[in-house]
Amino acid sequence: MGAADTKTELSQQEAFARIRLLRSPNIGPVSFRQLLARFRTANAALEALPELGGKGKRTYRAAGQGKIEDEIEAVKRAGARYLFHDSPDYPALLANHDSAPPIVTIRGNIGLAHQPSVAMVGARNASAAAVKLARDFGAALAEQGFTVVSGLARGIDGACHEGALSARGGGTIGVIASGIDIAYPPQHAQLQERIATDGLLMAEQPPGTEPRGSHFPRRNRIIAGLAAGTLVVEAAPKSGSLITARLAGEAGREVMAIPGSPLDARSSGCNQLIREGAVLVQSPEDVVELLSGFDGSPKSSVNEGASSFDYNVEEFAEAQPADIGGLLTTAPVAVDELIRQSGTNPASVQMALLELEISGELVRHAGGGVSLAA
Repeated sequence: MGAADTKTELSQQEAFARIRLLRSPNIGPVSFRQLLARFRTANAALEALPELGGKGKRTYRAAGQGKIEDEIEAVKRAGARYLFHDSPDYPALLANHDSAPPIVTIRGNIGLAHQPSVAMVGARNASAAAVKLARDFGAALAEQGFTVVSGLARGIDGACHEGALSARGGGTIGVIASGIDIAYPPQHAQLQERIATDGLLMAEQPPGTEPRGSHFPRRNRIIAGLAAGTLVVEAAPKSGSLITARLAGEAGREVMAIPGSPLDARSSGCNQLIREGAVLVQSPEDVVELLSGFDGSPKSSVNEGASSFDYNVEEFAEAQPADIGGLLTTAPVAVDELIRQSGTNPASVQMALLELEISGELVRHAGGGVSLAA
């Protein structure tokens, strides 16, 4: 299961406990990391969960051991392996993302995630011209040494994967919204298998998980997090591609868009992004020039991340939860605003949020906002 995958020589027992912790009710990327910070090990965090989650209206039960044993066997059958957030193999750019997945399953060459990478996304019902453009861009960028990252969807995603795979020595990463053993969409089953063989396939969901609507925004944050920049080829105004682009902007990465005709609704999303501060791109050379000199200070200005209050790990390990119940409603609010209004230190506010989340009373939103569960 990968005891050699981590910097701290993770034991089989602790690796098992981490998987179990992440699969337990109401545990997400933020709460997972906070629990490890407070209790040091996943085993200790699991022991504390009933008390933390029991402050809600229901008795809290962690994921069953048998369920995790079945999952591990399914990962092995799929020819995949686990990758933990503190493994030296874990992609550095993704690790810098606030909501990076603590554990993913992968098949293929993880080295591709450590090369210069560009995400390419766009419409599923893309025009023929845009599909060809995506294929050509994917091939050209791969030939220049960039790993092309996308989500294996129909239209633009599939075309840029195919383009990258056609290039000599080209590499691509497919991030899927299902389990590592589920091909979605079904018509991309062969493409997905080829990516797992010749590139890198990555999934956050447990094996056997069919994709749901809520999984796609989570997949999109991984796509944006893996790359120095995200290029939108063609997109409607409310498409998931724009979500990926804005997540890239919030993470401090470049956001690029190819302009299109104002008469085609499928181009309006790209044109909108350019108005909002995305870099206008017309050729693969534009992308290469922009990302080759990327130093963490993007030229694009799409949804730059808001400031946040960090907390000291040692303080968090000893923190008592702040009384912030009266400040929360079902409308999302930034955590830094809760800290300001409560007048309490960040560690205590974060501890209060952690307890509320585990008990099922709190929802975390994109961009770092939180709200009471409806």
